[in-house]
Amino acid sequence: MATTTQHMNQIFLVLLLISFAISPAISTVPKECETDSTDSCIDKTKALPLKIVAIVAILVTSMIGVAAPLFSRYVTFLHPDGKIFMIIKCFASGIILGTGFMHVLPDSFEMLSSPCLEDNPWHKFPFTGFVAMLSGLVTLAIDSIATSLYTKKAVADDSEERTTPMIIQIDHLPLTTKERSSTCSKQLLRYRVIATVLELGIIVHSVVIGLSLGATNDTCTIKGLIAALCFHQMFEGMGLGGCILQAEYTNVKKFVMAFFFAVTTPSGIALGIALSSVYKDNSPTALITVGLLNACSAGLLIYMALVDLLAAEFMGSMLQGSVKLQLNCFGAALLGCGGMSVLAKWA
Repeated sequence: MATTTQHMNQIFLVLLLISFAISPAISTVPKECETDSTDSCIDKTKALPLKIVAIVAILVTSMIGVAAPLFSRYVTFLHPDGKIFMIIKCFASGIILGTGFMHVLPDSFEMLSSPCLEDNPWHKFPFTGFVAMLSGLVTLAIDSIATSLYTKKAVADDSEERTTPMIIQIDHLPLTTKERSSTCSKQLLRYRVIATVLELGIIVHSVVIGLSLGATNDTCTIKGLIAALCFHQMFEGMGLGGCILQAEYTNVKKFVMAFFFAVTTPSGIALGIALSSVYKDNSPTALITVGLLNACSAGLLIYMALVDLLAAEFMGSMLQGSVKLQLNCFGAALLGCGGMSVLAKWA
């Protein structure tokens, strides 16, 4: 877990260093990029109460979204091994996929192709696609390496346990530890890697959108964003919550992961409020930094949604055993993508 987090932090640090190293060279930009907007919607006094409302509303909806799957074990028809839960998981995975394609990636394209950036190199090379591609490949490497490390650790622990076989009771059938399925252990390890990497990608994205909302003083924009982001965070939280549930962490770890997800966007808004006097959305440094982070986050989210979530479920035994369930899950994933596509009009 620590190794995975360190790798992801190193990637984001490199992106930040690159952006800050390049941005000082930018000098020839349109005058409107260096001056504050005269839009009638810009009102710092009126914007502050709206931002506070946004912090509270997004915090509550994020907590509801990420916590809902964690309590599904106590609802009979939402049991994690049931068909309904599988359909809900595919819907949530579609939301994460839609977030990557319809929200994060377009924002990065818009920022890194802004007229406020110099023509060379930003308009000469598709940095968004390049960074997103690299992010997907790096996520694959981290996903693979982390799984290998977890597997080796599990094998070592299992070999120690075999010295003292223990009888366990499952469905009234006595089984020794030697007879436990290694497939289940490997699947659990995969779920834990997926939950960890996915949370890192979502947290980065959540901080960025929170920072953008907190820094803007455009009341017209904030009003539309509050409702859109509440829905966005709630459904994205459902996707993450489902992954955390399958990882079968301890209650403390579940709480910590859910807590970090819930507070990241509100924290980003608070940071944006604190920096609103010096942070400008159209400044070259802000455009490059946020644009690169969005591209990195987009590559990660798209990879996770397609490979680790949707492909893993559709190729699994449950869906492969029922064409009807496959169609239902495909429809659910399409509905999730469609919902995020509609929200892209406002956020």
